Amino acid sequence: MRTLNASARGFEKRLLSFIETVNDLSDVAGPVSDVLSAIKDRGDAALIEFTERFDGVTHTPKTLRVPEKALKNALSLLGRDQKRAFKAAIASVAEFHKQTLPKSWKSKNGHGATVGERFYPINRVGLYVPGGQVPLVSTVIMTIALAKTAGVPAIAVATPPSAANGGLASSTMLAALNLCGIEEVYALGGAQAIGAFGYGTQSIPAVDKVFGPGNAFVNEAKRQLFGRVGIDLQPGPSEVMIIADETANPVFVAADLLAQAEHGTGKEKVFLAVPSQEFLDQVQQSIQDQLPTCNHADAIAKVLKIGALGIITPTLEHAVKAANMVAPEHLELQVEAKLIESLTKKITTAGAILQGHWTPTVLGDFTAGPSHTLPTGRTSRFFSGLQVTDFMRRSSIVKYSRSQLEKAQETVSLFSELEQLDAHGNSLNIRLGN
Repeated sequence: MRTLNASARGFEKRLLSFIETVNDLSDVAGPVSDVLSAIKDRGDAALIEFTERFDGVTHTPKTLRVPEKALKNALSLLGRDQKRAFKAAIASVAEFHKQTLPKSWKSKNGHGATVGERFYPINRVGLYVPGGQVPLVSTVIMTIALAKTAGVPAIAVATPPSAANGGLASSTMLAALNLCGIEEVYALGGAQAIGAFGYGTQSIPAVDKVFGPGNAFVNEAKRQLFGRVGIDLQPGPSEVMIIADETANPVFVAADLLAQAEHGTGKEKVFLAVPSQEFLDQVQQSIQDQLPTCNHADAIAKVLKIGALGIITPTLEHAVKAANMVAPEHLELQVEAKLIESLTKKITTAGAILQGHWTPTVLGDFTAGPSHTLPTGRTSRFFSGLQVTDFMRRSSIVKYSRSQLEKAQETVSLFSELEQLDAHGNSLNIRLGN
């Protein structure tokens, strides 16, 4: 693990240099542009070509969509314990996000006119659920539960096909989709899935907004399509930062770093802020001890070699400053209990903050309540994690009578003159016979 000292001269420059290096995805822009152009021009034919090339699965336009019968059959294969766990997670996520539903309102402004806001769901959304190296079944819940809570009438889902399951997604993925009440599912992965949602094809209607985490190619496709369709944020590849003090258990810290390096794209990032080199050495030793027990040990080792950074932070103030620069997707505060709240108030850029020694990131990944679809690559500086309002539209409402219009005339006339927009002012004056 590379190491920096937060108290050393030039620390900020070196930290940002490391972040820019591991976040550099410029090599994917060209290939993604080619994929999107092909889908725009050739529709289903391009989708079928890319699915065979990238996923090793042969489709026809009719088989791009997963049959509803396959969704129902997959649910019958799910064990009782799995169903119970899925339903518990769905309930936790839905309950959390019900608390955040905005309410439409009306009031009177200074002129006595009616003003307000109306909130309502987006008409049609496309949700992407990764399913390559590790099928993220939990993402089904972490996106669909929010869309359902918002009341979105049309929800389409794309998830990569599995050659082992006859070109469909994994049966567990299909079962989760069925439990969430989804009927429109496409066996599509990567940038081509995002392109299909953005442009629409002969067999897949375009959507209004695209959601869901993904690898570098998926996120680049969302970036390039933004404006033609809405996008949620830039979630993925995954990352975690842990701030630890002397009360932290090096074994816990190591386990949480390994967990976030496990996702499998090879571009995950892990950051660790610790009080001393001695503590960092203990964590690294525990990583070496635990790594051989992990099923994805080779993928994890690659991430730790390229995308891991240890930061020696002599004080927690140094750690806070480093965290706000990193702007991590997940930030764990493995510090003394009495320090947690004050430390949390100083953090201004994290996607999710997990407080205390007994709150590993995996809780947020699977079941705690907030969506695990979170901003990465320093976009936590201006994006927040996925929420119900992301699936909704807001329209402002304004209603004036003639007498109320008269009260606004002076202000409107002044601004019209200042901005030299006489037609603006006239649109009010003509109503009053001026």
